[in-house]
Amino acid sequence: MENLHSSVGAAEWLLLVVSLPTQAATARMRIWRSLKAMGCAALRDGAYLLPGHAAHLEALQELADACAREGGSAWLMAVAPASPTDVGAYPQLFDRRADYAVLVKSWKEAASALPSLSVAELARLQKKLRRDYEALVATDFFPGEATLEAETSWASFNQRITRLLSPDEPHDTEGRIPRRNPADYQGRLWATRRRLWVDRVASAWLIRRFIDAGAQFHWLANASECPPNALGFDFDGAAFTHVGERVTFETLAASFGLEDNQALMRLGAMVHSLDMGGSPVAEAAGFEAMLTGARERLPDDDALLAEIGGVLDSLYTHFARDSARTQA
Repeated sequence: MENLHSSVGAAEWLLLVVSLPTQAATARMRIWRSLKAMGCAALRDGAYLLPGHAAHLEALQELADACAREGGSAWLMAVAPASPTDVGAYPQLFDRRADYAVLVKSWKEAASALPSLSVAELARLQKKLRRDYEALVATDFFPGEATLEAETSWASFNQRITRLLSPDEPHDTEGRIPRRNPADYQGRLWATRRRLWVDRVASAWLIRRFIDAGAQFHWLANASECPPNALGFDFDGAAFTHVGERVTFETLAASFGLEDNQALMRLGAMVHSLDMGGSPVAEAAGFEAMLTGARERLPDDDALLAEIGGVLDSLYTHFARDSARTQA
């Protein structure tokens, strides 16, 4: 294993050759599913190829060890193309264009039914489709034009679901974000649309946790009814809303000089991915599931903010610990 670890940096490809006893049907299926999920190219039955990344080496070694435990055999090798023809042929084994086409087609077919689905059904569908999309992106080792086209299609489709989950979502505005002094924003009344969803609940948490500890919130049935003494957020015409590519959470962080807080930026990336699409964040699916469940159970937005605020506190602590460990 040490020799393979030392050579993998120079190796372009990893090849796993496995053989299992005929009676080990369950183990064979489990290992095959793992290889498929990793995006391996099957050269023939029992021979699987992956680009020579360190993470792939570790994952393939785990499968090789699993084969041995089941009474089979496995050979894990660092390999390289033997001819210029093979140099171009190997990446073609990982062409994901057909897979992306299937996904995009499924999004188009699902689009017409979206308005008839309940909030819970929309959230479940969004979660499933995001999981399928992110799984394919994770195995797209040689991104190309199809990757970009699918990213655009997913962003558009995902926004359609998000708008149904959260009607009257604000449109992006352009312009610079002025820096605000938190001392001028203490004990204020803040207002946003009721039935909180991702960006609104995270923004309300950010306000009370990092900007205005004495903040009071007013949940609006209609954004046009925002009281004149309230600071609006996350609706068109609000004091704080989407600016350029930033969601409201990110706009608030920039407005009050919080962008040096790496844990908050990690939270912001999670909110952005759920609200607008973009780069997947590992914790996003779990947070969305908890928010969906809490939203179904708690019709009162104050109770929803209190419950999800605890979740965001925990995520913030998790991200802060990660950031401290990375900087150490």
